[in-house]
Amino acid sequence: MRFLFKTSYAQDLRLAKHGGQVFWYGLLCLLLVAAPLFTPEYWLAQLTFVLIYAIVGLGLMLLAGYTGLFSLGHAAFLGVGAYTQAVLTGMGWPFFLSLGCAAGISAAVGIVVGLPAMRVKGIYLGMATLAFGFIVEEGFARWESVTGGNSGMPVGTPEVLGYALDTATSFYLLCLAITAACTLVILNLLRSPTGRAFVAIRDSEISAQSMGIHLAYYKTLSFALSAAFAGIGGALYAHKLQFISPDQFSILQSIDLLLMIVIGGLGSVHGAFLGALFLISMPQLISLGKDWLPDSVGQSPGLQGLVYGVVLIAFVLFEPMGLYGRWLKVRTWLQMFPFYRQGMFKRQKTFQKSDRLR
Repeated sequence: MRFLFKTSYAQDLRLAKHGGQVFWYGLLCLLLVAAPLFTPEYWLAQLTFVLIYAIVGLGLMLLAGYTGLFSLGHAAFLGVGAYTQAVLTGMGWPFFLSLGCAAGISAAVGIVVGLPAMRVKGIYLGMATLAFGFIVEEGFARWESVTGGNSGMPVGTPEVLGYALDTATSFYLLCLAITAACTLVILNLLRSPTGRAFVAIRDSEISAQSMGIHLAYYKTLSFALSAAFAGIGGALYAHKLQFISPDQFSILQSIDLLLMIVIGGLGSVHGAFLGALFLISMPQLISLGKDWLPDSVGQSPGLQGLVYGVVLIAFVLFEPMGLYGRWLKVRTWLQMFPFYRQGMFKRQKTFQKSDRLR
């Protein structure tokens, strides 16, 4: 009996649950590495943005999806990482050292935000992080001696071991390697005691506290780690655009990031990647659909926001687990076909937190 328990526990801690996952994830990695060989430069650039936003999404997923703390000012951490990388690489610092500083400074800012935010939760936490985002954006615009103000500042090409990554392929491969490393860090963190403490806080703070989990410490740690991942994404974002300005890190960017993880699927690492894919591909699909709409509708400046709102409402009403939740249902249907029961895939009311303990 003890042997069976140890075997089951060891299987729960493995990154790959079975050989099928090893095969399919390995095939996906090979396709991503070989993508520059058969992908046009434009679509390779879009895939690079997907990887960058996926890194930011992993951090925000850790904060919102696994700890239950929603942030409406996450673009501020993205901006801190971007400006730190731009300033330090402009001073001649090595790329990876600048990247580490961008993550560290963003994490420090996350701690500063997380400490006073521990006294509030829910909508009040959202308001506090929203105010923080406005403050940071205004700071970027006013600190002209460092950030260049509203005029923005250029960002140089990254250099790794003396080699300039000035081609789309080389920078894509760099982003792919960093994304893979960040994903492994998140996966290992979530199966550690720290990750389990995050999930316990999300499900019920009272129950987590009764088990000896220090709420303030783990909430602050979640903010710091989430901000660090956003800082890494911001550093790569700055190098990809090669120009940054304060308006790139506004409240609209924060809403896009939150929309990304909600539509991708809260509480899943896969949701961060699916959400990033949605966020990058949706403007392209809207641009293609404009040709089929009347000019009064297709040329409307608020069309993209309208489409985002309709999609978000549709997911909240019909698929609250996001794109990843829908994929799980499709996969289960395929596995059980033709022996599935009618109505088993209808939406059921589920709650992350226990109502009696709120």
